[in-house]
Amino acid sequence: MSFPKKFLWGGSISAAQCEGAWDEDGKSPVQVDFGDPGTTTDNRYIHYLNADGTRGKMRQFDHLPQGAKYTLFDDVRYTNHVGIDFYHRYKEDIALFAEMGFTTLNTTISWARIFPYGVEGGVNQAGVEFYRNVFKECRKYGMDPVITLYKYDEPVYLEETYGGWTNREMIHQFVEFARVCFTEYKDLVDKWLTFNEINILLHFDVKEGKQVAFTELHHQMVAAAQAVKVAHDIDPEIKVGCMVAGFCCYPMTCDPQDVIASYKEFQNKFAYCADTMIRGYYPSYAVRIWKENNVKLDITKEDKQDLMEGKSDFLAYSYYMSNVITTHQNQGDALTTAGGQGQVKNPYLEASEWGWQIDPTGYEYFLHVLNDRYQVPLFDVENGLGAYDKVEEDGSIHDDYRINYLRSHIQSLMKAREEGVNIFGYTTWGPIDLVSFTTGQMDKRYGFIYVDMNDNGVGNLCRMKKDSFYWYQKVIQSHGEGLD
Repeated sequence: MSFPKKFLWGGSISAAQCEGAWDEDGKSPVQVDFGDPGTTTDNRYIHYLNADGTRGKMRQFDHLPQGAKYTLFDDVRYTNHVGIDFYHRYKEDIALFAEMGFTTLNTTISWARIFPYGVEGGVNQAGVEFYRNVFKECRKYGMDPVITLYKYDEPVYLEETYGGWTNREMIHQFVEFARVCFTEYKDLVDKWLTFNEINILLHFDVKEGKQVAFTELHHQMVAAAQAVKVAHDIDPEIKVGCMVAGFCCYPMTCDPQDVIASYKEFQNKFAYCADTMIRGYYPSYAVRIWKENNVKLDITKEDKQDLMEGKSDFLAYSYYMSNVITTHQNQGDALTTAGGQGQVKNPYLEASEWGWQIDPTGYEYFLHVLNDRYQVPLFDVENGLGAYDKVEEDGSIHDDYRINYLRSHIQSLMKAREEGVNIFGYTTWGPIDLVSFTTGQMDKRYGFIYVDMNDNGVGNLCRMKKDSFYWYQKVIQSHGEGLD
Protein backbone atom coordinates (compact mmCIF):
# COMPACT_ATOMS: atom_id res chain seq x y z
CA MET A 1 0.00 0.00 0.00
CA SER A 2 1.43 3.39 -1.00
CA PHE A 3 1.12 6.74 0.71
CA PRO A 4 -1.52 9.16 -0.60
CA LYS A 5 -0.38 11.73 -3.16
CA LYS A 6 -1.07 14.59 -0.73
CA PHE A 7 1.29 13.09 1.86
CA LEU A 8 4.20 15.49 2.46
CA TRP A 9 7.71 14.16 1.80
CA GLY A 10 10.84 16.14 2.53
CA GLY A 11 13.59 16.95 4.97
CA SER A 12 14.25 19.11 7.99
CA ILE A 13 17.08 21.58 8.66
CA SER A 14 17.61 24.51 11.00
CA ALA A 15 18.93 28.04 10.64
CA ALA A 16 21.73 27.86 13.21
CA GLN A 17 23.04 24.54 11.91
CA CYS A 18 22.95 25.42 8.20
CA GLU A 19 22.92 29.09 7.40
CA GLY A 20 26.31 30.36 8.56
CA ALA A 21 26.53 34.12 7.90
CA TRP A 22 26.34 34.39 11.66
CA ASP A 23 26.95 38.14 11.74
CA GLU A 24 25.81 39.24 8.27
CA ASP A 25 22.97 41.55 7.22
CA GLY A 26 22.06 42.68 10.70
CA LYS A 27 21.91 39.28 12.43
CA SER A 28 23.00 39.24 16.07
CA PRO A 29 24.75 36.28 17.78
CA VAL A 30 23.01 33.26 19.32
CA GLN A 31 24.44 30.91 21.94
CA VAL A 32 25.82 28.29 19.54
CA ASP A 33 27.80 30.98 17.72
CA PHE A 34 30.16 30.67 20.69
CA GLY A 35 30.25 26.85 20.58
CA ASP A 36 33.09 24.52 19.61
CA PRO A 37 32.90 21.07 17.98
CA GLY A 38 32.55 18.22 20.47
CA THR A 39 33.35 14.59 19.79
CA THR A 40 31.60 11.30 19.17
CA THR A 41 31.30 10.77 22.93
CA ASP A 42 31.10 14.32 24.27
CA ASN A 43 28.79 17.27 23.66
CA ARG A 44 30.08 20.68 22.64
CA TYR A 45 31.00 23.55 24.96
CA ILE A 46 29.94 27.20 24.84
CA HIS A 47 32.75 29.66 25.59
CA TYR A 48 32.68 32.91 27.57
CA LEU A 49 34.79 35.36 29.56
CA ASN A 50 34.19 35.73 33.28
CA ALA A 51 33.86 39.12 34.96
CA ASP A 52 37.37 38.69 36.39
CA GLY A 53 38.88 38.16 32.95
CA THR A 54 39.30 34.39 33.17
CA ARG A 55 37.99 32.06 30.50
CA GLY A 56 35.04 29.77 31.08
CA LYS A 57 32.98 27.21 29.20
CA MET A 58 29.60 25.59 29.77
CA ARG A 59 27.13 23.22 28.16
CA GLN A 60 24.26 24.32 25.95
CA PHE A 61 21.15 25.51 27.84
CA ASP A 62 23.27 26.55 30.83
CA HIS A 63 23.30 30.23 31.76
CA LEU A 64 26.20 32.65 31.91
CA PRO A 65 27.70 33.27 35.36
CA GLN A 66 27.00 36.68 36.83
CA GLY A 67 28.93 39.34 34.93
CA ALA A 68 30.24 36.94 32.24
CA LYS A 69 30.04 37.68 28.51
CA TYR A 70 29.98 35.34 25.53
CA THR A 71 33.38 35.74 23.89
CA LEU A 72 35.19 34.50 20.80
CA PHE A 73 38.68 33.08 21.26
CA ASP A 74 41.32 32.65 18.54
CA ASP A 75 42.09 29.05 19.54
CA VAL A 76 38.49 27.80 19.19
CA ARG A 77 36.84 26.76 15.92
CA TYR A 78 33.21 27.89 15.76
CA THR A 79 31.49 25.54 13.33
CA ASN A 80 28.20 27.44 13.27
CA HIS A 81 29.82 30.61 11.91
CA VAL A 82 29.94 29.04 8.48
CA GLY A 83 27.58 26.10 8.92
CA ILE A 84 27.11 24.84 5.37
CA ASP A 85 26.63 28.37 4.02
CA PHE A 86 22.93 27.83 3.29
CA TYR A 87 22.50 31.60 3.64
CA HIS A 88 24.32 32.14 0.36
CA ARG A 89 23.57 28.77 -1.29
CA TYR A 90 19.90 28.23 -0.46
CA LYS A 91 18.84 28.29 -4.13
CA GLU A 92 21.33 25.55 -4.97
CA ASP A 93 20.25 23.44 -1.99
CA ILE A 94 16.51 23.86 -2.55
CA ALA A 95 17.01 22.90 -6.21
CA LEU A 96 18.68 19.68 -5.02
CA PHE A 97 15.77 19.03 -2.66
CA ALA A 98 13.38 19.59 -5.56
CA GLU A 99 15.38 17.12 -7.67
CA MET A 100 14.70 14.50 -4.99
CA GLY A 101 11.02 15.35 -5.29
CA PHE A 102 10.43 17.12 -1.97
CA THR A 103 6.86 18.29 -1.48
CA THR A 104 7.76 20.04 1.77
CA LEU A 105 10.75 21.50 3.61
CA ASN A 106 10.94 22.10 7.32
CA THR A 107 13.39 24.77 8.39
CA THR A 108 13.60 27.35 11.13
CA ILE A 109 13.59 31.12 11.18
CA SER A 110 16.46 32.63 13.14
CA TRP A 111 14.93 34.92 15.74
CA ALA A 112 18.24 36.82 15.71
CA ARG A 113 17.73 37.73 12.04
CA ILE A 114 14.24 39.16 12.62
CA PHE A 115 14.65 40.88 16.00
CA PRO A 116 18.43 41.02 16.53
CA TYR A 117 18.10 43.18 19.64
CA GLY A 118 14.64 42.39 20.88
CA VAL A 119 11.36 44.07 20.12
CA GLU A 120 12.86 47.32 21.35
CA GLY A 121 15.57 47.13 18.65
CA GLY A 122 13.04 46.83 15.86
CA VAL A 123 12.58 44.46 12.93
CA ASN A 124 15.59 43.71 10.73
CA GLN A 125 14.09 43.94 7.26
CA ALA A 126 17.05 42.16 5.64
CA GLY A 127 16.24 39.10 7.73
CA VAL A 128 12.56 39.28 6.82
CA GLU A 129 13.38 39.40 3.12
CA PHE A 130 15.87 36.52 3.32
CA TYR A 131 13.24 34.12 4.61
CA ARG A 132 10.65 35.45 2.18
CA ASN A 133 13.04 34.54 -0.62
CA VAL A 134 13.66 31.07 0.86
CA PHE A 135 9.94 30.34 1.07
CA LYS A 136 9.33 31.69 -2.44
CA GLU A 137 12.04 29.38 -3.70
CA CYS A 138 10.30 26.44 -2.03
CA ARG A 139 6.96 27.39 -3.56
CA LYS A 140 8.58 27.73 -6.99
CA TYR A 141 9.27 23.99 -6.88
CA GLY A 142 5.87 23.09 -5.49
CA MET A 143 6.98 22.57 -1.90
CA ASP A 144 4.52 23.27 0.92
CA PRO A 145 6.88 24.44 3.68
CA VAL A 146 6.33 23.67 7.36
CA ILE A 147 8.28 26.28 9.29
CA THR A 148 9.60 26.27 12.87
CA LEU A 149 9.90 29.49 14.82
CA TYR A 150 12.40 28.50 17.50
CA LYS A 151 15.23 26.03 17.88
CA TYR A 152 17.17 27.20 20.97
CA ASP A 153 18.49 30.27 19.15
CA GLU A 154 17.10 33.40 20.76
CA PRO A 155 19.42 36.40 20.36
CA VAL A 156 22.18 36.53 22.97
CA TYR A 157 20.93 40.06 23.58
CA LEU A 158 17.79 38.69 25.23
CA GLU A 159 19.77 36.53 27.66
CA GLU A 160 22.10 39.39 28.53
CA THR A 161 19.21 41.85 28.92
CA TYR A 162 16.46 39.76 30.49
CA GLY A 163 18.22 36.63 31.73
CA GLY A 164 16.58 34.46 29.10
CA TRP A 165 13.49 32.29 29.56
CA THR A 166 13.43 32.54 33.34
CA ASN A 167 11.98 36.01 32.75
CA ARG A 168 8.32 36.34 31.71
CA GLU A 169 9.32 39.16 29.40
CA MET A 170 10.52 36.47 26.99
CA ILE A 171 6.89 35.49 26.37
CA HIS A 172 6.15 38.94 24.97
CA GLN A 173 9.38 38.96 22.97
CA PHE A 174 8.62 35.59 21.38
CA VAL A 175 4.98 36.34 20.59
CA GLU A 176 5.92 39.56 18.80
CA PHE A 177 8.55 37.65 16.82
CA ALA A 178 5.89 35.08 15.91
CA ARG A 179 3.42 37.82 14.96
CA VAL A 180 5.86 39.31 12.46
CA CYS A 181 6.50 35.88 10.92
CA PHE A 182 2.83 34.93 10.66
CA THR A 183 2.01 38.30 9.13
CA GLU A 184 4.91 38.56 6.69
CA TYR A 185 4.67 35.01 5.37
CA LYS A 186 0.95 34.23 5.58
CA ASP A 187 0.75 33.92 1.78
CA LEU A 188 3.68 31.50 1.65
CA VAL A 189 3.39 29.39 4.81
CA ASP A 190 0.23 27.99 6.39
CA LYS A 191 1.76 25.29 8.63
CA TRP A 192 3.94 26.32 11.55
CA LEU A 193 5.68 24.83 14.56
CA THR A 194 6.34 27.00 17.59
CA PHE A 195 9.23 25.39 19.54
CA ASN A 196 11.40 22.60 18.20
CA GLU A 197 11.66 19.71 20.69
CA ILE A 198 10.28 21.92 23.44
CA ASN A 199 10.81 19.15 26.00
CA ILE A 200 14.58 19.10 25.42
CA LEU A 201 15.15 20.92 28.71
CA LEU A 202 13.83 17.80 30.45
CA HIS A 203 16.51 15.68 28.74
CA PHE A 204 19.50 17.79 29.76
CA ASP A 205 20.77 18.56 33.25
CA VAL A 206 20.79 22.34 33.38
CA LYS A 207 23.42 23.32 35.95
CA GLU A 208 21.10 25.92 37.52
CA GLY A 209 18.75 23.11 38.51
CA LYS A 210 15.26 21.83 37.85
CA GLN A 211 13.48 24.91 39.16
CA VAL A 212 15.06 26.98 36.40
CA ALA A 213 14.42 24.35 33.73
CA PHE A 214 10.73 23.93 34.58
CA THR A 215 10.21 27.69 34.89
CA GLU A 216 11.72 28.26 31.46
CA LEU A 217 9.63 25.45 30.01
CA HIS A 218 6.43 26.89 31.49
CA HIS A 219 7.13 30.27 29.94
CA GLN A 220 7.85 28.61 26.59
CA MET A 221 4.59 26.66 26.60
CA VAL A 222 2.62 29.78 27.48
CA ALA A 223 4.44 31.68 24.72
CA ALA A 224 3.60 28.90 22.26
CA ALA A 225 -0.07 29.01 23.23
CA GLN A 226 -0.22 32.77 22.83
CA ALA A 227 1.44 32.41 19.43
CA VAL A 228 -1.22 29.91 18.33
CA LYS A 229 -3.91 32.44 19.22
CA VAL A 230 -2.11 35.20 17.31
CA ALA A 231 -1.81 32.97 14.22
CA HIS A 232 -5.50 32.10 14.28
CA ASP A 233 -6.40 35.79 14.66
CA ILE A 234 -4.31 36.63 11.59
CA ASP A 235 -5.73 33.78 9.53
CA PRO A 236 -8.04 31.07 10.93
CA GLU A 237 -6.76 28.68 8.24
CA ILE A 238 -3.19 28.73 9.59
CA LYS A 239 -2.30 25.51 11.42
CA VAL A 240 0.18 25.72 14.29
CA GLY A 241 1.59 22.58 15.85
CA CYS A 242 3.83 21.75 18.77
CA MET A 243 7.01 19.71 18.29
CA VAL A 244 8.19 17.34 21.01
CA ALA A 245 11.36 15.24 21.10
CA GLY A 246 10.30 11.62 20.83
CA PHE A 247 10.89 9.46 23.87
CA CYS A 248 10.00 5.79 23.42
CA CYS A 249 11.03 3.56 26.32
CA TYR A 250 10.64 -0.01 27.52
CA PRO A 251 10.99 -1.63 30.94
CA MET A 252 14.18 -3.70 31.18
CA THR A 253 12.33 -6.54 32.89
CA CYS A 254 8.75 -7.55 33.64
CA ASP A 255 9.29 -6.53 37.26
CA PRO A 256 6.31 -4.24 37.95
CA GLN A 257 8.74 -1.68 39.37
CA ASP A 258 10.47 -1.48 36.00
CA VAL A 259 7.12 -1.21 34.21
CA ILE A 260 5.88 1.71 36.29
CA ALA A 261 9.30 3.39 36.14
CA SER A 262 9.27 3.15 32.36
CA TYR A 263 5.80 4.68 32.09
CA LYS A 264 6.68 7.49 34.49
CA GLU A 265 9.79 8.24 32.46
CA PHE A 266 7.57 8.59 29.38
CA GLN A 267 5.39 11.01 31.34
CA ASN A 268 8.43 12.91 32.61
CA LYS A 269 10.25 13.37 29.32
CA PHE A 270 7.53 13.42 26.65
CA ALA A 271 3.93 13.50 27.75
CA TYR A 272 4.39 16.36 30.25
CA CYS A 273 4.77 18.77 27.32
CA ALA A 274 2.64 17.03 24.70
CA ASP A 275 -0.31 16.57 27.08
CA THR A 276 -0.21 20.22 28.10
CA MET A 277 0.08 21.67 24.60
CA ILE A 278 -2.47 19.38 22.94
CA ARG A 279 -5.04 19.21 25.76
CA GLY A 280 -4.60 22.78 27.00
CA TYR A 281 -3.79 22.10 30.65
CA TYR A 282 -1.16 20.45 32.80
CA PRO A 283 -1.83 16.73 33.37
CA SER A 284 -2.60 15.44 36.85
CA TYR A 285 0.78 13.69 37.16
CA ALA A 286 2.52 17.06 36.81
CA VAL A 287 2.02 17.41 40.56
CA ARG A 288 4.17 14.32 41.08
CA ILE A 289 6.85 15.64 38.72
CA TRP A 290 7.00 19.02 40.45
CA LYS A 291 7.17 17.41 43.87
CA GLU A 292 9.94 14.96 42.87
CA ASN A 293 11.99 17.82 41.45
CA ASN A 294 11.23 20.28 44.26
CA VAL A 295 9.70 22.69 41.74
CA LYS A 296 7.12 25.40 42.38
CA LEU A 297 5.74 27.18 39.33
CA ASP A 298 4.02 30.54 39.15
CA ILE A 299 1.04 29.49 37.03
CA THR A 300 -1.34 32.39 36.76
CA LYS A 301 -5.02 32.39 35.86
CA GLU A 302 -4.05 34.06 32.60
CA ASP A 303 -1.50 31.30 31.90
CA LYS A 304 -4.19 28.64 32.30
CA GLN A 305 -6.51 30.53 29.96
CA ASP A 306 -3.76 30.92 27.36
CA LEU A 307 -2.89 27.22 27.46
CA MET A 308 -6.54 26.25 26.95
CA GLU A 309 -7.25 28.80 24.21
CA GLY A 310 -3.95 28.19 22.41
CA LYS A 311 -3.97 24.41 22.04
CA SER A 312 -1.79 23.13 19.23
CA ASP A 313 -3.52 22.10 16.01
CA PHE A 314 -1.29 19.08 15.41
CA LEU A 315 1.53 17.16 17.07
CA ALA A 316 4.96 17.03 15.47
CA TYR A 317 7.79 14.95 16.84
CA SER A 318 11.29 13.60 16.34
CA TYR A 319 12.18 9.92 16.55
CA TYR A 320 15.69 8.49 16.41
CA MET A 321 15.93 5.72 18.98
CA SER A 322 14.26 3.90 21.86
CA ASN A 323 15.37 3.63 25.46
CA VAL A 324 15.37 1.03 28.23
CA ILE A 325 14.52 1.83 31.84
CA THR A 326 15.27 -0.26 34.90
CA THR A 327 15.12 0.10 38.67
CA HIS A 328 17.64 -2.71 39.14
CA GLN A 329 21.15 -1.62 39.97
CA ASN A 330 23.83 -3.15 37.74
CA GLN A 331 21.11 -4.52 35.44
CA GLY A 332 22.31 -4.11 31.86
CA ASP A 333 25.15 -2.08 30.39
CA ALA A 334 25.04 1.68 30.64
CA LEU A 335 24.40 3.48 27.36
CA THR A 336 27.06 6.14 26.89
CA THR A 337 26.25 8.55 24.10
CA ALA A 338 26.76 12.20 23.22
CA GLY A 339 23.34 13.78 23.10
CA GLY A 340 21.47 10.50 23.44
CA GLN A 341 18.52 9.82 25.69
CA GLY A 342 19.27 6.25 26.69
CA GLN A 343 19.49 4.69 30.10
CA VAL A 344 20.79 1.15 29.54
CA LYS A 345 21.56 -0.80 26.38
CA ASN A 346 18.88 -2.90 24.74
CA PRO A 347 20.46 -6.30 23.96
CA TYR A 348 18.04 -6.82 21.06
CA LEU A 349 19.10 -3.70 19.15
CA GLU A 350 22.08 -2.43 17.23
CA ALA A 351 23.35 1.11 17.75
CA SER A 352 24.79 3.90 15.62
CA GLU A 353 28.40 5.06 15.88
CA TRP A 354 27.16 7.65 18.36
CA GLY A 355 25.48 4.99 20.52
CA TRP A 356 21.90 5.72 19.47
CA GLN A 357 19.89 2.48 19.47
CA ILE A 358 18.22 1.68 16.14
CA ASP A 359 14.63 0.56 16.63
CA PRO A 360 12.14 0.81 13.73
CA THR A 361 9.65 -1.42 15.58
CA GLY A 362 9.77 1.08 18.43
CA TYR A 363 8.83 3.74 15.89
CA GLU A 364 5.68 1.83 14.97
CA TYR A 365 4.84 1.42 18.66
CA PHE A 366 5.51 5.11 19.33
CA LEU A 367 3.23 6.20 16.48
CA HIS A 368 0.33 4.17 17.84
CA VAL A 369 0.84 5.64 21.32
CA LEU A 370 0.72 9.19 19.96
CA ASN A 371 -2.26 8.56 17.70
CA ASP A 372 -4.32 6.88 20.41
CA ARG A 373 -3.38 9.33 23.15
CA TYR A 374 -3.85 12.65 21.34
CA GLN A 375 -6.28 12.11 18.44
CA VAL A 376 -4.81 14.95 16.38
CA PRO A 377 -2.89 14.85 13.08
CA LEU A 378 0.78 13.85 13.42
CA PHE A 379 3.81 15.12 11.53
CA ASP A 380 7.27 13.54 11.54
CA VAL A 381 9.85 16.33 11.65
CA GLU A 382 13.04 14.43 12.45
CA ASN A 383 14.06 10.85 11.70
CA GLY A 384 17.52 9.95 10.52
CA LEU A 385 20.90 8.36 11.12
CA GLY A 386 24.09 10.19 11.99
CA ALA A 387 27.16 8.38 10.61
CA TYR A 388 30.63 8.81 9.19
CA ASP A 389 30.55 8.90 5.38
CA LYS A 390 33.45 8.11 3.06
CA VAL A 391 33.94 9.77 -0.31
CA GLU A 392 35.36 7.31 -2.83
CA GLU A 393 38.00 8.27 -5.40
CA ASP A 394 35.33 8.63 -8.08
CA GLY A 395 33.28 10.95 -5.83
CA SER A 396 30.61 8.39 -4.98
CA ILE A 397 29.35 7.95 -1.42
CA HIS A 398 27.89 4.57 -0.59
CA ASP A 399 25.68 4.97 2.49
CA ASP A 400 23.70 1.74 2.55
CA TYR A 401 23.54 2.01 6.36
CA ARG A 402 21.50 5.20 6.04
CA ILE A 403 19.22 3.70 3.41
CA ASN A 404 18.64 0.63 5.59
CA TYR A 405 17.81 2.80 8.61
CA LEU A 406 15.35 5.00 6.74
CA ARG A 407 13.79 2.11 4.82
CA SER A 408 12.99 0.23 8.02
CA HIS A 409 11.48 3.29 9.66
CA ILE A 410 9.38 4.25 6.63
CA GLN A 411 8.12 0.66 6.52
CA SER A 412 7.06 1.01 10.16
CA LEU A 413 5.41 4.32 9.33
CA MET A 414 3.57 2.74 6.43
CA LYS A 415 2.35 -0.13 8.61
CA ALA A 416 1.16 2.27 11.30
CA ARG A 417 -0.75 4.31 8.69
CA GLU A 418 -2.43 1.18 7.38
CA GLU A 419 -3.52 0.46 10.95
CA GLY A 420 -5.14 3.86 11.34
CA VAL A 421 -2.45 6.30 12.46
CA ASN A 422 -3.29 9.80 11.23
CA ILE A 423 -0.03 11.31 9.92
CA PHE A 424 0.28 13.82 7.07
CA GLY A 425 4.02 14.17 6.49
CA TYR A 426 7.53 12.81 6.95
CA THR A 427 10.73 14.87 6.88
CA THR A 428 14.11 13.30 7.52
CA TRP A 429 16.81 14.89 9.63
CA GLY A 430 18.60 16.24 7.79
CA PRO A 431 18.48 15.96 3.99
CA ILE A 432 21.86 17.67 3.66
CA ASP A 433 24.89 17.41 5.96
CA LEU A 434 24.91 20.13 8.60
CA VAL A 435 26.43 21.03 11.96
CA SER A 436 25.34 18.60 14.66
CA PHE A 437 23.26 20.29 17.36
CA THR A 438 24.57 18.35 20.33
CA THR A 439 28.21 17.88 19.36
CA GLY A 440 28.79 20.76 16.94
CA GLN A 441 30.43 18.36 14.49
CA MET A 442 30.35 18.24 10.72
CA ASP A 443 31.71 14.69 10.60
CA LYS A 444 28.44 13.39 12.09
CA ARG A 445 26.49 13.28 8.85
CA TYR A 446 22.79 12.73 8.22
CA GLY A 447 22.26 13.98 4.70
CA PHE A 448 21.38 12.62 1.30
CA ILE A 449 23.71 15.38 0.12
CA TYR A 450 27.35 15.42 1.23
CA VAL A 451 28.88 18.80 2.13
CA ASP A 452 32.65 18.99 1.80
CA MET A 453 33.60 20.30 5.24
CA ASN A 454 35.02 18.49 8.27
CA ASP A 455 35.33 19.13 11.99
CA ASN A 456 38.66 20.89 11.48
CA GLY A 457 37.25 23.40 9.03
CA VAL A 458 38.84 21.78 5.99
CA GLY A 459 36.71 21.63 2.85
CA ASN A 460 35.24 23.73 0.05
CA LEU A 461 31.55 23.24 0.92
CA CYS A 462 30.77 21.67 -2.45
CA ARG A 463 27.67 19.45 -2.57
CA MET A 464 27.78 15.78 -3.67
CA LYS A 465 24.92 13.31 -4.00
CA LYS A 466 25.12 10.13 -1.93
CA ASP A 467 23.53 6.82 -2.90
CA SER A 468 20.70 7.67 -0.51
CA PHE A 469 19.87 10.74 -2.63
CA TYR A 470 18.72 8.54 -5.51
CA TRP A 471 17.04 6.06 -3.16
CA TYR A 472 14.91 8.77 -1.46
CA GLN A 473 14.11 10.22 -4.87
CA LYS A 474 12.65 6.85 -5.87
CA VAL A 475 10.75 6.56 -2.57
CA ILE A 476 9.05 9.92 -3.12
CA GLN A 477 8.31 9.33 -6.82
CA SER A 478 6.65 6.00 -5.97
CA HIS A 479 4.71 7.42 -2.98
CA GLY A 480 6.55 5.05 -0.68
CA GLU A 481 6.31 1.91 -2.77
CA GLY A 482 9.89 1.94 -4.06
CA LEU A 483 11.66 1.22 -0.79
CA ASP A 484 13.99 -1.48 -2.12
